[in-house]
Amino acid sequence: MRTHCFRLHRGDDLRGAMEDYVRAHHIRAAVVLSAVGCVSRARLRDASGVNIRTLEEHLEIVSLMGTLSEERTHLHISLSREDLSTVGGHLKEGCIVNTTAEIVLLELTGVAFGAGYDPETGYEELVISHLEEPI
Repeated sequence: MRTHCFRLHRGDDLRGAMEDYVRAHHIRAAVVLSAVGCVSRARLRDASGVNIRTLEEHLEIVSLMGTLSEERTHLHISLSREDLSTVGGHLKEGCIVNTTAEIVLLELTGVAFGAGYDPETGYEELVISHLEEPI
């Protein structure tokens, strides 16, 4: 296992920048260990799996979790509003960093995350491949 720590800046697309990082470092499987910062715009898909909502307001990242690889990203985020109420959902492209986002990923060894269509759910779902470890 290996950790990756990086900082995003104002104007960066949170999801897009994380995906760019994973591709640039050829990460086959990773999980989000920590993410703190704030956004000025959020795009979230709700639990219906259909509706995408855009929030144009200052929001603090209070939780970001999920799996990433060069092939697939699945992230959920919780955000705190100025009145301290919380919203959350599936992180979509277009969530824009306001001042900063500090990201810590844990790269997993011995596995690769891919995607495959699951007829039961109707979505591209996580496919885990176990890789042979060098002796």
